[in-house]
This record gives sequence, structure tokens and C-alpha cells, in this order.
Amino acid sequence: MRYTTFGRRTGLRVSEYALGTGNFGTGWGAGTERDEAKAIFDRFVEAGGNFIDTADSYQAGQSEQLVGEFIHADRDDLVLATKFAVGANPERTLSRTGNARKNLRLSVEDSLARLDTDYIDVLWVHYPDALTPVEELLRGLDDLVSHGKILYAAFSNFPAWRVSRASLLADVSGWAPVAGIQVEYSLVERAAERELLPMAEALGLGVTLWSPLGGGLLTGKYRQSREGRLSDWGTLVHIETDAQTTAIVDAVIETAEQVDRTPAQVATAWVRERARRLATPGVPIIGPRRLSQLEDYLAALTLDLTAEQYDRLDEVSRIELGIPHQANAKALNGLQGGQAAVFDAPAVPLA
Repeated sequence: MRYTTFGRRTGLRVSEYALGTGNFGTGWGAGTERDEAKAIFDRFVEAGGNFIDTADSYQAGQSEQLVGEFIHADRDDLVLATKFAVGANPERTLSRTGNARKNLRLSVEDSLARLDTDYIDVLWVHYPDALTPVEELLRGLDDLVSHGKILYAAFSNFPAWRVSRASLLADVSGWAPVAGIQVEYSLVERAAERELLPMAEALGLGVTLWSPLGGGLLTGKYRQSREGRLSDWGTLVHIETDAQTTAIVDAVIETAEQVDRTPAQVATAWVRERARRLATPGVPIIGPRRLSQLEDYLAALTLDLTAEQYDRLDEVSRIELGIPHQANAKALNGLQGGQAAVFDAPAVPLA
């Protein structure tokens, strides 16, 4: 396991994988029982992983409870991230959902109790609620940092314009900075390349990438059976609905046959390589339900795709960036000095 900092705006040292614990517990009717979850956690830490990602809403609070139990002996050596906004109680109320200061305070106090700790390393705002003024949210997060209840504040599943505005407001106001973003990213979901990833690179934000297997689609298992996230949850999973998606799965399976690895290892290795190529390396979030799935993820750490294999997967999964990116690409050469091959300096000296 290699390590990186969580973005360029922090010195927080995190492993190149984060362990996603949305499967820890059975509060959603399907998931991982306590003993299997403990085995997954122990093996991840044994492999060098130190970044643990959970949320108050995962398995109706059971994930946080199990994570709190598991991290207790090594709390200060682990980087603990959790989320707020949705709430742990399935019977949600007006005051216990959203990003308002009241729910923020109550949610963090509840998470600290379930996690059996007195601080959270990274608190993600799970979703934008479209109601709470960003100034209120930022002030609330800053208070939590000042009181030592959280160390860093970050945004999950937010559009780029909301993150960039929040980052600017925090900086000019002297509040705790926005430290990172969390987005879905895989061979079958590359929309983050349009705005979110370029924004994170420009602002120096940490990046965590969830669902590197497209909810299980990229393992190829749904071609034989619907068993898994598709049958248990029916959400946060991709299916083969168009020719490009089918071509992507075909390419992953064919590449796996070439290197004598599993499709899951190939798909994860591709995301890992993409994450390493960011200006500040990103961190894939792996979410195994069984210990055998974790071993598959760990095996991907030793898989280096050839340039040809990487490029083939990149090409078959490429998305149209749309406006204004395509128009900008056509104009870029002229803006950078005509025939200059490498833009180290203007092709024509400035007067």
C-alpha cells in the first residue's frame, strides 16, 4: 500500500485506498454481518490501509457503530471519515436532515457517540440540500474545526460550482478551508472529468472516488446473475443499457483474460492509475461485502496495465465533454501560440 496526502491543502496522510463501509451492517436488509466486517477491516489495516470511510446513514447507523468498535484500539493511527445530511434514522424529520447548522451539530454529536471517538478526521457534507445558505454551512463546519470535533471539512456529491464557491468563501472569510471532494468515478461513470476533477486539481482539493466497479457491473457478474447490489439494493449500480457500456464490459473482460486477472482487478487498476495521474493523487474507495472481494481489490495494487491496455480502456469508455470544453479545445492551439508543440512559454515574446 502506498500513501499520499489528502489534497495539496492538508498534510493528512492517507493510504491509496479508502475502505468504504457502506456494507458494514444489515440495517438496509442486506450487507455484511459483524464477524465478516471485522475480518475485512483487519485485513485492510494489515495490508497498510489507514483511511476508513463511513456515513451516519449507512445501514441506518450500524456502519458507524461497527467502525467505532473496530478502530478503537488504533484510533489515532487511522484516518476516519464520516458524512452527515441524510441521518441515521430511516424515519427522517425536518430538523434531522439537510445541511442546516442544527442538523450539522446534532448529526456530528450522534456520529461521535456511535463511533466512540472524540474527533472525526474528515467530515463530508453528504449531499447539497439546495436550501441551506453555504455561509451557514461553512460557519458551522468552521465551529466544529475550532472545537476540535472535526479536523477537516469536505464535500461529497456536490456540483463543481457549489464546491468552488464554498472554497472561495471559506478562504476569504478565514474559515476552515474546503479540503476535498468525493465523487463517483469508474470506467462506466466518467462525468467527473467535465468539471469536478479539473476543479479539484486547480484548487488542490483531495479527491476520493467511489464505486470503482460501477456497482459491480465491471466484474461481469451481472451477465450471469442479478445477485448482488443489483438485486439487494437496486440503486447505485450501472447496467448494460447501451452499446458503449457493453463495449466497456467486453474490454474489461478481454483485458482480464490477457493478464490472467479478474475483471474487478482490471477495472480497479484502471481507476487507480487515473487517480495517480491527477495533480494530487486521488484515492479510490473500495467497498467489499466479503473478504474475498477485498482480496481482489488488494490484488489490483500489483497490477500495472500496459500503455496499450490502459489506452484501450480509456478510449472505449471516453465521454463527450460537451460545451464549452469541445469549443475550447479547438481554440486552444491558437490561444497558445499557433504551432508551438509544448506550451512552456508564449511562442511570440510579449512586448
